[in-house]
Parts: sequence; structure tokens; C-alpha cells
Amino acid sequence: MKAIWNGQTIAESDDIVTVEGNAYFPIESVNKEYLKNSDKQTVCHWKGTASYYNLEVDGKDNPDAVWYYPNPSGLASSIKGRVAFWKGVQIVND
Repeated sequence: MKAIWNGQTIAESDDIVTVEGNAYFPIESVNKEYLKNSDKQTVCHWKGTASYYNLEVDGKDNPDAVWYYPNPSGLASSIKGRVAFWKGVQIVND
């Protein structure tokens, strides 16, 4: 699978974990040059506290388009070390 935004492949991997319809990519599969830190955090009642990255590709910004759980709950341990995408990022099964 690939995560694509603004014409660039942000992440690519065959090792995907799907939770609640979201594809979680291993952080190692992400092109980190496109990730910028964000201060945003949200809380999921069963996964824990999510942190975010902004995407920056070819001068365009997509705030908080990438999320991850640095310390997911035991129920969500399968997504530790993984990121998911939204806000216009296309997930394609290549």
C-alpha cells in the first residue's frame, strides 16, 4: 500500500495494520523528510493519546494529516510504531 499526497509517495509498505478502517504504516516506511512536528494531541477512549505530524510537500502544508499513538493502550498495541493518514492523503493498494 502507498500513502500519497500532493503527488508524492509519503509511505509505502506491505506490512499494514488496519484499525477502524485506517491503514497504519510502519514508521520505517515513511519518507520522514515530509513530516514536521505538530503540537496537536487527541485522546481515543480505547487506543490512548494520539500525537500528530504535519505534512510538508513541495512547499504545501497539510496540518495534522498524520497521526500515531506513541504509547497505545494494550488493546491497541498492534499500532505501536505505526502512523496513519487523513486530510486528503490517498491510501492506494498498489
